[in-house]
Amino acid sequence: MSAQLNPYLSFRDNAREAMEFYHSVFGGELTTRTFAEFNASDDPAEQDKIMHSMLEADNGLVLMGSDTPNSMEYSPGNNIAVSLSGDDDATLRGYWEKLSADGTVTMPLNKAPWGDSFGMCVDKFGIPWLVNIAGAGQA
Repeated sequence: MSAQLNPYLSFRDNAREAMEFYHSVFGGELTTRTFAEFNASDDPAEQDKIMHSMLEADNGLVLMGSDTPNSMEYSPGNNIAVSLSGDDDATLRGYWEKLSADGTVTMPLNKAPWGDSFGMCVDKFGIPWLVNIAGAGQA
């Protein structure tokens, strides 16, 4: 396998809940490891927090995430957006529905000036998502 680009999301104390949510959206296999499993923190409050998690969806999507240690600054949603794009209308609309539920739609999923369907939302965990469905704007 050559190099691939994977989004890596940072959370503060709710990485497990967030990654389980994304697992419910995308399916596949979710693996999680705690700070304790890596012997990565001397802080007793961090032992059960997620140091690394990886979601590998059956369709090849990969999403990674972790809890930010208490000693590090955390600014949710300010420096990342996750883009989902392709031409599988039904699949992408399904992702959109699940990601935008209990979140905030910042741009409805509609025909874009470039001819595709495009929408933007922020999910219930504060992560911004961009969804582009190629060719779907003609319908």
